[in-house]
Amino acid sequence: MSRKLPEKWQSSVKAAKATQVAFDMDEKIQLSIRREALEVGLSPSDKIRDILGLPVNKKPKRPRLTVSLSADDYVVLAKKYHLAPEQQLEIKKKLMDDLIQYVSQQ
Repeated sequence: MSRKLPEKWQSSVKAAKATQVAFDMDEKIQLSIRREALEVGLSPSDKIRDILGLPVNKKPKRPRLTVSLSADDYVVLAKKYHLAPEQQLEIKKKLMDDLIQYVSQQ
C-alpha cells in the first residue's frame, strides 16, 4: 500500500533528495566567492550554482544572519544579559541589540 504525501510536503521531496556537496578550497578562493555573493545579493551556495551554470532560485530570500546556539551558550548569554537561560526570545533580542551596536561602532 503506497501512501500519498500531504500536498504541502510534496514540494519538499525534491529538496530532501538533493545532496549537499562541500568544497575544501584555499581560504582566498572561499573568501572571494563569499564576497562576490554578498556583493550581488546571493548566498554563497547560489553564487556557486551561478558560477557552475546551474539554475539559481530567483525568488528573493529574506536576508538574515544565523548562528547556532547550544544549551551551554544560552547559559553563558543568560548570565551576560542577567536573564534565565529559558528566556531565549529575550536573549535573542539582546543579541540583536549587540550586533546592531557592533555595526554602528564600526
